[in-house]
This record gives sequence, structure tokens and C-alpha cells, in this order.
Amino acid sequence: MFMAIAFLFLLIFSRFFYIQVIWSDELKNLASDQWTREIPVVAERGSITDRNGTVLAGNVTSYSVFARPNAVSDKPYAAEVLSSIFSLDKDAFLTKLTTTAVSELTVAKHVDKSLVEELEKFDLAGVYYARDNTRTYPYADLLCQVLGFTSTDNSGLTGLEKYYDKYLAGTSGKVLYETDLVGKELEKGTMYYVPATDGLNVKTTIDYEIQAIAESAMADAFETYSPASAQCIVLDPSTFEVLAMVNYPGYDLNDVPRDDNDLLNALSRNNLVSDIYEPGSTFKIVTAAINVEENLRGNSNAFSLKHVFNSSRTRTVDGTTIKCWSNHANGKHSNQTLAEALNNSCNPCFVDIALSIGTETFYDYLEKFNFGKSTGLDFSGEAQGMLLTESAVRDCDLARIGFGQTIAVSALQLACAGAAVVNGGYYYRPSLVKEISSKDNNIREVFSPVLKNRTVSEEASRITASLLEGVVAKGSGNKAYIEGYRVGGKTGTAQKYENGVIASGKYVSSFLGFFPADDPQYLALIIVDEPQGAYYGSVVAAPYAKTIFQGIIDVKGLAPFE
Repeated sequence: MFMAIAFLFLLIFSRFFYIQVIWSDELKNLASDQWTREIPVVAERGSITDRNGTVLAGNVTSYSVFARPNAVSDKPYAAEVLSSIFSLDKDAFLTKLTTTAVSELTVAKHVDKSLVEELEKFDLAGVYYARDNTRTYPYADLLCQVLGFTSTDNSGLTGLEKYYDKYLAGTSGKVLYETDLVGKELEKGTMYYVPATDGLNVKTTIDYEIQAIAESAMADAFETYSPASAQCIVLDPSTFEVLAMVNYPGYDLNDVPRDDNDLLNALSRNNLVSDIYEPGSTFKIVTAAINVEENLRGNSNAFSLKHVFNSSRTRTVDGTTIKCWSNHANGKHSNQTLAEALNNSCNPCFVDIALSIGTETFYDYLEKFNFGKSTGLDFSGEAQGMLLTESAVRDCDLARIGFGQTIAVSALQLACAGAAVVNGGYYYRPSLVKEISSKDNNIREVFSPVLKNRTVSEEASRITASLLEGVVAKGSGNKAYIEGYRVGGKTGTAQKYENGVIASGKYVSSFLGFFPADDPQYLALIIVDEPQGAYYGSVVAAPYAKTIFQGIIDVKGLAPFE
């Protein structure tokens, strides 16, 4: 009997403990919901700025209006007033007021203050409003695929808005007031205030001035050549911070086409990060750097700078004939050194380099340049590219990889690889954000450059950058030349494939350039997809690199380099 009584008391005390301690918070919330109602206090979303503080995404104060059906005394009158002010269907809203089982209805969101002032004149019982925030983008479509956009309740859906939502969102508060059983506020009830915590501000690596220059250049390319798209990345080669990123055409972030999913998905996709393509001759920058590094290391399979390549237009590998884009008539591309092969963008010379270096060594460098894997950019949906597994590579595959075929990369991967060639051989993790701070400018988190690995030696980097300066000074990249500023770079013209075969008349025209060649401060990759009329990268893309670099020179007040 004693044991039975003890067991019963143990059960009772266990139940008390469960209710008073473990279940306590949930019961308090349930009780609070029964005798209180709340007005939300919306947290202000943090702003997104460029590296110099220019606001790229901010907020304007707006209001949300709510109605509690149980507390609305004259429903037909309330429906008439609310439908008139907020352009609602009066009959449909009246039906909601009279038949809905929910305790609260949202009348309107993100409305202007003038409409709320109009509402106040009627003093409708059971109808109230709360401050809200409407996300606004001062520069409309500028950087639209990178910034991304928010939902109607200000949650990040795409781009940086989504990736850094945990910082930007903040935590909303509320005002609680006591009510009777039907939800009417008690005249002598107590009011409780839970303050909101505003979101943190995100400072990006983007330079608004450079972004605006690049946007204008790509808009001009789109108008001139009517391509499928015109794209551009501008990096700081010394840190891999993204200074500009353009996917043209874009869309107005203040007027997102939410009712057309296909259009929205197409326009909001950051193709520079998420899509891949065969880079073509811009990849020769990497092949040249590998050869120079191996030559400096004493690898007898690498070619010296004085080596003269076979002047034949073709190379036959594994029964496959690979041709140069030029017909080599009238002595063109004859007796070429590495510098001249780069100037002329001669495919057979880079076939020779790749085959001579060999698959194992060449793939060791592809690993160092991070091809076939993500760069680590702070952005969702980054593509890894496509790289044949080393064991599956035939000589004919390696031959084509040497001049940018049989390998697919994202534009970001190629830009980072180019930067790692010319900056002394340092490969950093690219970044879009520099720091996180509060509204009172208290810095909460700083994102410093992260060195991932070395690619080539500083000497190989210096030599390759000098060779690429020659491409602009007297080679295929001459339309990017700017007197006194030592621009280096490489053109690219890649054929496109559809269903495994070459698509007739479809090309990707590109140019990867940097300046100054002896101490790179700015690097730009221009990609014009399926241009009409002209298609060579030297004609289509290189001039826009010059436009962007000249714009940077002008806005930054850069003096010519001696």
C-alpha cells in the first residue's frame, strides 16, 4: 500500500513538474493568445551598400492594415470604407469579414502613409495598422541578378538578399494588448511592448561607379550586336573582390515580374556564376602560364620563350585533325614563338604545349586553378564547371583543352584563373561582401581575403603578364589598347554546340584583360553570347574592355603609368 501511494504521488509530482517546467512556455503562449491581441512591430531590413557606402538596396516606410472580424462592429460599413481606400472588391471582402474563421485578416500591405491617414478619419472599430517597410532599389536594374529581391514579407528570395538574409532580416517585435473573449480591446487593459531588432547592414565589394560603367558598356554591346546576352565581371586581382558583375539584359528590382515565372527565372539568374561554357582562346592564358612555369622549373618538355613552333595550320591527334582559325596563307603564323602564338591566338601551338606537358602535369595545374570545382563565392547556385576525369582523358582531349575546348567553366572561374595568373600566382576565394555592421556603424563581422593556394611562381606570373601585354599592344587584343596604361589581355572566339554538334553561326565572343600589366589592379572578363554581324572576340569584346578600363581611369583619376 505504501509503495502504491508513493507511486501515485510520484506520478502527480511528475505531472506537476512537466506542466510547471517543461510545458511552461507553451502554456504561457497559449494563455497569452487567448486574452491578448498583438500589433506587429516590423523590423527594418538592413541595407545593402557598395564598398563606399552607396545604398544599393534600402527601405521606405510603409504600412500594413489589418482587421479583426470579431471586433468589427459594422461589417458592411467597414467593407465599404476599406474597399474604397485600398481598391478592394467590396463584396468579396465583406464575405471574408462575415464568414471567415480566422481571428485576423490582412487588408493591405506596403501602403503609403497618405492612405493610412485617410483610414484614420473613419476610426473603424476592429481595424488597425502597423508600420511596415517596403524594399526599394535606388538604381532599379543595376546589379539586379546579384542583389536579388525579397518576398512581400521582406524575406530574401534570391541573390545577396537570400544569401545574407540572416543578417539583413532582423527580428520583428510586437505590441500586446488585453482583449475580451471576442477580441475587443479592454478599456482598462494592460499594453505590453516587445521592441523589434532591426537587421544589419551588408557592405559589398562592389564599386558602384565601376558597376555603372560596366552596365553601360554591356547595354551598348547588347544594342550593337543583338546577342543573347552581354556579360562582364570586374575583379580586384590582388584580393579577388568582385568590383562589378553585369548580366544584361536585366529587370527592375522595384517591379519584379512575379506573375511570369519563366521570364523571372531567366532574368534573375546570375549566369556569370551559375552557367558554364567552353571558354575558347581566353583559356590560352592558363596554358601559357603552365608552360612558362614548367620551363622555369627546368622541365624539358616545356617550351622556352625562344622556341619556334611548327608553322603548319593543322595537328593530327588520335586520328582527329585540329585546325587553326587562320588559314596560314601568305606566311601568317609562321615561325612563331610563344609570344607570337599568343598574339595570333594560334591553336596548334597550344596543342603542342598541352601534349608536351602531358596529362598528369597539366591536370595538376588545373587542380591548382580550381577548375572543375566551385570557387567558394558567397553566392548560391555556383556552378562547378565540367572537367573530364584525368583517367578518361585521351591525347585528343588534352590537345583541345590546351586551347579552351573540351572543358567548360563558369565566367567567374575563368576570371579568377586569369587573376591568379597575373597577380603573382595567388588564388584567393572570390567575394561579394566586405563587412556586416549595425545601423550605428558598429562593425559586427569582417570578411578578409582568403588565400586558397598558389598556382604559379611570381616570376612565371610576371613573364605571362608581359606576354599578354604584347597581345594588346600588337596582337589580336589591340582594340583594348590604351596609351600609357599597359593593358594586357587575351581574346576568345568559341563555337557553340547544340545537341553535341557545332551550332552554325553561333559563337561566344570574349576578352579577358587587366591593367597595369606590371602590377594588375583591375581585371575584366567580357562575354558576348551569340553576337550578330561580327563574332570575333577581338572585334566584339575587346573594345568594351577598353571602354570599361577607360571609364575606371576617368572616375578614379588614374594617371598614366611610366
